[in-house]
Amino acid sequence: MISDQLQAIDFNKKLKSWYLKNHRPLPWRQTTDPYKIWLSEIILQQTRVAQGMPYYEKFTANYPTVFDLANADERDVLRLWQGLGYYSRARNMHYTARQVVSEFGGKFPETALTLSKLKGLGHYTAAAIASFAFNEAVAAIDGNVYRVMSRIFGIKSDMLSNEGKKEFAKVAKTLISHEDPATYNQAMIEFGAIQCVPVSPNCTICPFNDICYAYAFNVQNELPVKAKKQKAKNRFLNYFIFQQGEKLAMQERSSKDIWKGLYDFFLVESAGQIESPDDLDGNETLFALLGKGSIRQISKTYVHLLTHQKLHVQFWWVTIPENVPFDLPPNIYFFSKNAIEALPKPILINTLLNEEKYL
Repeated sequence: MISDQLQAIDFNKKLKSWYLKNHRPLPWRQTTDPYKIWLSEIILQQTRVAQGMPYYEKFTANYPTVFDLANADERDVLRLWQGLGYYSRARNMHYTARQVVSEFGGKFPETALTLSKLKGLGHYTAAAIASFAFNEAVAAIDGNVYRVMSRIFGIKSDMLSNEGKKEFAKVAKTLISHEDPATYNQAMIEFGAIQCVPVSPNCTICPFNDICYAYAFNVQNELPVKAKKQKAKNRFLNYFIFQQGEKLAMQERSSKDIWKGLYDFFLVESAGQIESPDDLDGNETLFALLGKGSIRQISKTYVHLLTHQKLHVQFWWVTIPENVPFDLPPNIYFFSKNAIEALPKPILINTLLNEEKYL
């Protein structure tokens, strides 16, 4: 543990020296604009930098200011987000942009405490924006920082427990530079991202290997301690793609379940994987629709992993002759190919349509 202020100062000097030599020149590090910093932080939640970079560039190009994002249609925001997953981030981001405009005149609050009251901003994100944009001396503690502090200082508390969070926060408060908190936070995050990595860190070149608890006791793989992940729930989704001419029937998901605000096909969920639509006993609406056309099963079963769900997805393509009257159930409509291209869709749906050479 850090026992006095001189040790904290020495730690900061080593950390800053490492950062200045090794950090990646990421675009959101070249600005103090809180809007762009906020965008990058929301995009990088649950997302690797390499995957998030093109989305950051798309959003800053399409919505260069918070006013532009606030004025955007949610459907367009979701379409631009397509492929990143965790779509609640995009919906919250759009909501927050409107909140910043309506409640703060388009200016982001300058303290972590006030920022944390915005939708979708937890303690880490609020602290990151406050320190990077406004130089507030508040520690931004993400997964990378938990790992660095746990290993170097031998913190064995569960990082997800309330007690653990308090212990990490106490150490972080001791460490943070009050002269340059922005660089300190960037350096801690970057150190965890590219040096003190989760698996097989190269400890021989680490500037802290002389004081690191994990290195001394060879327990790098045991720290940080965190509660076991919740086991993923298996779900079995059966999609029916109704096509008449070039148009496909799609619906907007409106429930609080996965993919809210995105468009998919007629869906029937089952308790397990089925062999044919006949296994979906009692679904009279489906059988009435299937009786109007010819059915082709797409042989591939798609497995799609979400945070706490494992989706097993099957598709049936149903072609309806153009001269056959065909009444769709409520809230599902036919869309042209161009319209479908523009609709926000789960990446799984987009992948299927591309593999079937429809898009």
